[in-house]
Amino acid sequence: MARIDQEKCTGCGDCIPVCTVGAIQMSGEGKAHVDLDACVECGVCVRSRVCPVNAIYMQKLEYPRILRRVFSDPTMTHKLTGIPGRGTAEVKTNDVTLRYDWGYYGMCIELGRPGVGASLRDVEKVTRALAELGVEFVEENPLMGLFEDPSRGKLKEEVLGERVLSLIVEVKFPSELLPKVIETLKKVEKEVDTVFTVGLITRITPEGGIPAISQLEQLGVAVRPNAKVNMGLGRVLRR
Repeated sequence: MARIDQEKCTGCGDCIPVCTVGAIQMSGEGKAHVDLDACVECGVCVRSRVCPVNAIYMQKLEYPRILRRVFSDPTMTHKLTGIPGRGTAEVKTNDVTLRYDWGYYGMCIELGRPGVGASLRDVEKVTRALAELGVEFVEENPLMGLFEDPSRGKLKEEVLGERVLSLIVEVKFPSELLPKVIETLKKVEKEVDTVFTVGLITRITPEGGIPAISQLEQLGVAVRPNAKVNMGLGRVLRR
């Protein structure tokens, strides 16, 4: 875990603005120290080499604290997916993978951001609420390794005390369930102590239209449509 050698630290404070979640603070003795509860083990303070006396160092992390680094350090590769950067196969590749076909929506709820972070207790509030609707949690997402019971959205008890820089909850559901999903997210938004963004994944019509936009607007959701087109880097699957 991230630590600051109090013998070496000169109290210059150069490391404080570098921390992604404000976990580095000055002590009463004029030395910088790491609030271990707030720290998400992203490693930015070490990789930035901002300390002029090399007082910042990383200690070995054990389970479950190692989860903080796996989901927060973009240089880490997740063991379940073999993908770095939270280990998530981004859904913007749907035109290649066809993970979400006609009649279904995919949704990514990203909890946390630099400067804020997110607790896994808050993540569980979201997963429990969504599970009650009968959504399917996507197997390719590394969050699956944290579940005790996906059917209930229940995470393993030992991970609930951990924090991460951000984490993506990825679900799949029939398109007619969208109103209930949006209603549920609006309710749970008031219960979590972090920010989250929502991305809806859908197929585009042959004419280039996105039918989901009008449906979302009717539900009172401000839409900012985004799209990325794969330029031949994947193998197109035909059905």
